[in-house]
Amino acid sequence: MLRVQKIVIEQVYVPTARRKTLHPDTVRLLAEDILQNGMQTPIQVRHDQNRYVLVEGLHRLEAAKWLGETVIDAYLVQARRH
Repeated sequence: MLRVQKIVIEQVYVPTARRKTLHPDTVRLLAEDILQNGMQTPIQVRHDQNRYVLVEGLHRLEAAKWLGETVIDAYLVQARRH
């Protein structure tokens, strides 16, 4: 079973290909929802030397940044590099 961990947002690397899928309107709407209801689903990251690489949850990560958060809930998963 995966455990939720607190991850420093600045340590999360977002691959370039993932950044291309970002929709600013979705981030804004999600940030508003997080303010009202809290973060419901943690992001997923994999550990890579001195940083974490985002696997899933780009819009949640960006919404947390937009809200000024410095840490985010995350699942640490074992994922293969693409």
